Amino acid sequence: MIEGQEGVTWEQWVALARTAEDAGIEALFRSDHYLGIARPGRGGGSLDAWTTLAGLAAVTKRIHLGTLVSPVTFRPAAVLAKSIVTVDHISNGRVEPGIGAGWFEPEHDVYGFPFLTARERVALLREQLETIVRHWTEDDDHQPKPVQRPHPHLIVGGSGKRGTVEPAVRWANEYNTTGAGVDACRERRDALDRACEQAGRDPATLPLSLMRTCIVGSDDADLRDHAGRYVEIYRSGTSVDDLLRSADEDDLIGTVDQVAERLREYERAGVTRVMLQHLVHEDLELVEIIGRELKPAVA
Repeated sequence: MIEGQEGVTWEQWVALARTAEDAGIEALFRSDHYLGIARPGRGGGSLDAWTTLAGLAAVTKRIHLGTLVSPVTFRPAAVLAKSIVTVDHISNGRVEPGIGAGWFEPEHDVYGFPFLTARERVALLREQLETIVRHWTEDDDHQPKPVQRPHPHLIVGGSGKRGTVEPAVRWANEYNTTGAGVDACRERRDALDRACEQAGRDPATLPLSLMRTCIVGSDDADLRDHAGRYVEIYRSGTSVDDLLRSADEDDLIGTVDQVAERLREYERAGVTRVMLQHLVHEDLELVEIIGRELKPAVA
């Protein structure tokens, strides 16, 4: 999972997508932000998420492509539905759209998007999900239909609260959460289960996924190399030793064996898949480690 708002260029996007595909990674997700957040002083900013994914769909063959997540405040439902269908056709059925209520107020101010209240954003999420799915599956006036039937794999993002869980139960194929450790994931899985049962849906049909930062190395020396690249950009004044010492039992920071064991703990907590947030987009070697070493270790 790449934070595209941190100044990722088109050339870097192509390199990331092709490296991930060649390494056997199943899917490449990107954020849908317009304003830089985490790389102070380094020219943050973003190419548009959906036009970027359309371009990547044309230069890849196998890897799935999606957003984590597209805010409903950025685009009218009809525009987002059409953008997703377009990428679905270009990729021949490899798109996995993530949709959420939005949270980053400064980019709304800079780009002129109404931010709305939290209650209004959640209500808009519910409305847009219904409209988008209807455009894809029912309304004959909205053509062409997606390649994937009945529609693309739809992900709703949230923190396990009712405002995102209930529309996910009604419309989504997956629920994605972030900022959660093992215990929090277990609680969010329980919340999904209860909501599904109340709605008469089999909880097994709504998997829980997690987005979490990952810094991994083949061995200790390799880990320190990749951690050093991260610290240089995001933790000025912090040493690699400080970063590694501060990593807790929930963090996906360690050697391949260490991170694989932590991923198994998340699996036992009810997490079906993890989108590994890769923050140093220049570090293609770490992408290769994820695909060629970490993936087989947890298979």
